Amino acid sequence: MSPLRRRTAFGVGLFAAASLLVSQGPITSAAADSRPGIVVENGVTQPVFGYADAIREHVWVDAPFDSDHDGAMDQISVDIMRPRATEQGLKVPVIMDASPYYSTLGRGNESELKQDTDGDGLLDKWPLFYDNYFVPRGYAVVLLDMVGTNNSTGCPTTNGTPDNLSAKVAIDWLNGRGTARDAAGNVVASPRWHNGKTGMIGKSYDGNLALATAVTGVKGLATIVDIAGPSNYYDYTRKNGVVTRSNHYVASLANTVTDPDRREHCAPVRAEISAADGDATGDYSDFWAERNYVKDVAKVRASVFMVHGLNDDNVRPDHFSQFWAELARHNVPRKLLLSQEGHVDPFDFRRTQWVDTLHRWFDNWLQGVPNKITKEPRVDIELSPDVFESYRDWPIPGARETSLWFQPGAVAGGPAGLSVKPVKGNPADLTFQDSPTQNETQMVSDTSNVGPNRLVFLSEPLTAPLHVSGTPVVRLNASADQTDTNLGAVLVDYGPQTRVSWETSGEGIRTLTTEDCWGESSPSDDACYKQTAKNVVTSDRERISKGVMDALNRNSLTTPEPLVPGQKYDFDLPLLPVDHVFAPGHRIGLVVVGSYRSYSSVADQTRANISVTTKISNFRLPLVGGRHAASQAGL
Repeated sequence: MSPLRRRTAFGVGLFAAASLLVSQGPITSAAADSRPGIVVENGVTQPVFGYADAIREHVWVDAPFDSDHDGAMDQISVDIMRPRATEQGLKVPVIMDASPYYSTLGRGNESELKQDTDGDGLLDKWPLFYDNYFVPRGYAVVLLDMVGTNNSTGCPTTNGTPDNLSAKVAIDWLNGRGTARDAAGNVVASPRWHNGKTGMIGKSYDGNLALATAVTGVKGLATIVDIAGPSNYYDYTRKNGVVTRSNHYVASLANTVTDPDRREHCAPVRAEISAADGDATGDYSDFWAERNYVKDVAKVRASVFMVHGLNDDNVRPDHFSQFWAELARHNVPRKLLLSQEGHVDPFDFRRTQWVDTLHRWFDNWLQGVPNKITKEPRVDIELSPDVFESYRDWPIPGARETSLWFQPGAVAGGPAGLSVKPVKGNPADLTFQDSPTQNETQMVSDTSNVGPNRLVFLSEPLTAPLHVSGTPVVRLNASADQTDTNLGAVLVDYGPQTRVSWETSGEGIRTLTTEDCWGESSPSDDACYKQTAKNVVTSDRERISKGVMDALNRNSLTTPEPLVPGQKYDFDLPLLPVDHVFAPGHRIGLVVVGSYRSYSSVADQTRANISVTTKISNFRLPLVGGRHAASQAGL
């Protein structure tokens, strides 16, 4: 580590005299003539400040925790870039990306790492475009190393309290409530150039840290932009009692983000994590409550902009939907962008529109620019490749839970039916045997020959489009011949259509060789990024949603209850959230199974025989227009 330094490459940037000039705080007319301010045209800040001459700094913020138990409080490493005009009185907000990945996996589609190429202790290469684009527009950009990663001390805990507080301590320091030091240990005062507002942004783990910071209620955090961040780490590694990521995944990820030369030092911390993670049961515990941000949404003071891929199989979309529902319940200002891609940043699937929207969002919440972005439709959804529609909220207003009842099959060995009309009479139970080795392709293929290891329910071809928006639930009245079994379900759209090819490499996009540039460059850090294109495929079916459950956890995630063999129980199996339009001529398919190996890493080995009472079991779909729309579509 090198002492705190400030780098200047060229002269002070020019400040436009025309346009709307916004200055911060009451000042005299004489001071107003000399103090620089942001420039706003067409509702957005303009790039009137320099990038190459921007001030670069590096400080370590004192943390109130000792994550590695070495007897010394941890220090959080913070890299800062700010306009040189802040030396002449300009006050600016902060855009912060807190991450564990700056020295390991990197950030963005091109896996950029922090780089200090000349060894002076200051960054030469800044990952992502935020610094290039926003610093010239009157922002400071902060890239923060999460505890135990890169230049921060301590050990990572994968969503444990030290992780969750890493960014909070930096925001406290920015607002005069903490201490920081340079590499020599000298105290660095809280900055006078800061206007008191910070916005956090990040994808995946970085988005997770933004959510974690928001639920602390820290003063000074004005907004967060969460791109596919886990909001409840229990649901990232388990689901309804089923272990979906095993082999002590939490400790494994902590090891991944730790620099190799510190992994041995942090081994005892990882051992503590593994001893508490409950891999053997998949049950919820205090360990997971510490890593669950949904329960603390009432503390959020910041506005929240969420982005998620509906086909994200890494951070599945229930992470946005559960947090979003709580934001709505607590009237938190919010915005949402949903795409058809997988785990992909909007910079790589809708670049131009995304940068414009993000720019206006930050200008509104951090600079106070009255650009009316909060008056626009709250939600944008990609319903088909590159076709986005705007809505007032999500689920789409008018979506109502509608029961589709299981119907007897027309052909022995073939699929059963789905209809809004309850079945008449008393049809026989449908029985199948759990297969731990059955994969998803086998589950959803060849619906004409159902086989012994699944149930298939198939609607008649739709006569009108049907829009599903929300979280489907499968209600099963069922019994098993074992004391334990898993249950799984898949929602399928059967019908030919051109779709985003999210199951292939790239999760819906491919990287091109051409580049475009977003912001200003310096000799060591250009603002140019490889362009991308959408991968599409014409297919006869698409998995729309899925869900799993451990029958032991049917009533409680914390307390398992064995089944009594042969006894009927009601199971409410929620699927992942959906926003999808079934086209006319397509068929809605529901596949019910036991173990779901393509969803979870641990299949149940009981091979239970499961019997479903079709008369009182159903599939509850959140349909826009409700039962009337379903009837109009021929259900």
